[in-house]
Amino acid sequence: MTILMTHACQYTGPGSVPVLLREHGQLYCHDRSFADAAAAQRFEAANPGAVALTAQSPETLLEELAGRGLAVDTVIHNDVHPNAPLPIEDIPLAVFQAGFSALLLFPLHLTQLLLPPMKAAQRGRFVFVTSARYLQPEPGFAMATSIRAATTALAQALAREAAPHGIQVNVVAPNYLYSEAYYPRARFIDDPAGRAEIAGKVPLGRLGEPQEIGELIAFLASGRAPFVTGQVVNFTGGWP
Repeated sequence: MTILMTHACQYTGPGSVPVLLREHGQLYCHDRSFADAAAAQRFEAANPGAVALTAQSPETLLEELAGRGLAVDTVIHNDVHPNAPLPIEDIPLAVFQAGFSALLLFPLHLTQLLLPPMKAAQRGRFVFVTSARYLQPEPGFAMATSIRAATTALAQALAREAAPHGIQVNVVAPNYLYSEAYYPRARFIDDPAGRAEIAGKVPLGRLGEPQEIGELIAFLASGRAPFVTGQVVNFTGGWP
């Protein structure tokens, strides 16, 4: 099994990489930071069995993997983009376009490149990590909510098209997952007021742990339940 994970140092990456390495021993990782050779080396040293790919675009990622004699059969689309909360009327179109490119076009293009060889092999797996905010849209987050909802819909459409070829496609939709990008420790874990805010919204009373979502992603990427496809699994602690 050749597993590719995008943005391995961000979002669900820190929780998923150790679990995937525990289960599979090797993992091919993309991250923007790996354009810096020193950062790539540090990541590999901290995660034995992980391979930090220096390529940044879908085309060059496949070229780098092909140069190693590898064909990807499992991909985890763990895509990220910063979101500064703004009212809809104040979102600059250039900002929306950048989010659209990062959260929808990037995984779409990578999928387009990976799909034909998976169809030829009659096997493969995609796990899209999007967001559960669509369940209860929050003011200021229209850009991320709408684009990630579109990516979820793309994954569901892909699941229908790919199923006859033995390819699984599922979605993990988090909210209230601890990450420094979205729910930083200083505000929501270390600060009693932040912990109380989370406890008032999340039935389980806390943020999700990175390793918890890593276990879920690893299961969906494992192929152990091939009849499961086209599903959106909300990782939200019971919210909303």
